[in-house]
Amino acid sequence: MTALLAGCSGGSGDSGDVTLELVAADYGDSSANSSKKYWDALSKKFEAEHPGIKIDVTVLPWTDVDREVKEMVEDGKAPDLAQIGAYADYAAQDKLYSADDLLSIPTQADFLAPLSKAGEVNRVQYGMPFAASTRLLFFNEKLFKSAGIEPPESWSELQAAAQKLKARGVKIPYALPLGPEEAQAETMQWLLSGGGGYTDNVGSYDIDAKTNVTTFKWLKDELVGKGLTGPTQPGKLNRAEAFAAFTRGDVGMLNGHPTLMQMAAKKGLKYGMVPMPGINGKAQSTMGVADWMMAFKQNGHRKEVGEFLNFVYSTENVLDFSREYDLLPVTTSASQAMSEDKEDSEKLGQFLEELPASQLYPVDKTSWAQVSVQVKKYIGKTVDENGNPEAILGQIEAKARAEENAR
Repeated sequence: MTALLAGCSGGSGDSGDVTLELVAADYGDSSANSSKKYWDALSKKFEAEHPGIKIDVTVLPWTDVDREVKEMVEDGKAPDLAQIGAYADYAAQDKLYSADDLLSIPTQADFLAPLSKAGEVNRVQYGMPFAASTRLLFFNEKLFKSAGIEPPESWSELQAAAQKLKARGVKIPYALPLGPEEAQAETMQWLLSGGGGYTDNVGSYDIDAKTNVTTFKWLKDELVGKGLTGPTQPGKLNRAEAFAAFTRGDVGMLNGHPTLMQMAAKKGLKYGMVPMPGINGKAQSTMGVADWMMAFKQNGHRKEVGEFLNFVYSTENVLDFSREYDLLPVTTSASQAMSEDKEDSEKLGQFLEELPASQLYPVDKTSWAQVSVQVKKYIGKTVDENGNPEAILGQIEAKARAEENAR
């Protein structure tokens, strides 16, 4: 580490080389497909074309990477680049280069609009999207066929389908994972399908809006209250458990992302996917998720970092990463290429269609990390037997506003 940091600070000996340190998250699920292999190959190719710039890559699991980068920054040893889950805190502390500082105009303009906008703080882009995903409603084809059910397009149709599945003995007609692992995602998907969201039209928190209260009252009364979400209380059901139950054939339907396709395929489970139902038809927008690339100013390698990032975001390299990990491209050119490729389109086409109109978490807010913790902690209580959606959403909203005002 000492040698690596020395390289970041001043190059390598008499050669005049600049060494850029990149800390990145691991998207692989084994050593065989670790992101380390992707970055090593990419760095080798870049270094061959850009003599004088070396890339040192550290790949860490998602459970550690955000914390490790935070500690490096606090210790005054920020990496040149970090590919992690959040950027807003560092932007607020003026520790990051803006995208304008680093990227060519064609590269920056190639980012998909909702992702580019989500990377902005005060209308300046600091977070560069690196990987993206959307959500669709997955359903068990065998269970639906045996019950004579068509994929739902509205809440009433979803409830009717769940009732038919329950009548046929399906253990979990609709899986509603509001447990602490990723409750903020399931929550946002339902808020959007009800015409609401975490924020209002001007970007202020609006968690206890009437539309959001209506959504959770419906979930409490019409799904959970009617025994359509299985034996585990939603507040105690995590996404990983819900996904595993789906691949076992115990779940009729649930919200999922592309990873669930891989899991289901490995189990030989036949499934279908449709857009998330809304109150009276297809939801107007779905939830998008993005992970972020950011560049720290501490080491002063703006020019070299810019050269590397313009290389990273080439259409070819974005496609390579997206295909390796079944993620959605973050650029228009790569998205178009994937849409036009038959194999890619068959695999991820439906997710690609949802991405341009998707809405992301309010990641531009430095308060979002703490607000997300509050959602994970309390949202499951809204659908408990004695839960009060209006009161609990109001409680989360109050904490959100206090957290935002304290920043």
